Amino acid sequence: MIPSPGRREQRKAETRQAISDVATRLIIERGFEAVSMSEIADAAGVSRKTVFNYFASKEQLVFDRDEEARQLLREGMGARTSMAPLAAFQALVRELLDTGHPLLRINAGAASFWKTVAQSAVLVAHARQLQALLTDDLAQLMAESAGRPVEDADARLGASMLMASVVTAYEQGLRVLSCGGDPRQAMVPLIVRGATGTLVALAGTPYTDPAQRLSSALRIGALDEAPATTARGP
Repeated sequence: MIPSPGRREQRKAETRQAISDVATRLIIERGFEAVSMSEIADAAGVSRKTVFNYFASKEQLVFDRDEEARQLLREGMGARTSMAPLAAFQALVRELLDTGHPLLRINAGAASFWKTVAQSAVLVAHARQLQALLTDDLAQLMAESAGRPVEDADARLGASMLMASVVTAYEQGLRVLSCGGDPRQAMVPLIVRGATGTLVALAGTPYTDPAQRLSSALRIGALDEAPATTARGP
């Protein structure tokens, strides 16, 4: 029996994921430069050619979710066109945090992954390239949503600030995890402050309109994460 197109695509996706999982495990165990494509193929039970059919380079084996991240950003912003771009991005990030999405999840596995990345100049460069691509994508989405040219400087400024705040928050989350703390409690305030700073920087532009609604949403989010305090009299 010939598999249906849907089943064939599912098998391809499963094979791709299996190869990536094997590669990531080997690279975390031994280091990026110490593992060859042939060793990855042998461990995955496929030919070297099959590995290259799915992944053009060894770093793509490690960062196998690049396109998923970009698609998630496009779909997440596209689903919130009724909101100002800054509010839409903030809502998307909050949703990813609340649902524990793998792209923002921090646990022991993620910590091992990023420790491995930090030890390889090639992987660090790839991570920075992905951040740049996501920033470009966000700037374009923001500009299109506001009816401005895709190269609009305000859009690039806002996208750079927003993406940097998320990356900084994630890195801090990893540090807090290594000390036994709660990564999410460390991340949320930084993301909120980053969005607040962007709100100030883009005040008076279409990217923050209506500003009052976004400002209120950020205040509510910050209060939601703040520890309870005991009221004191004068």
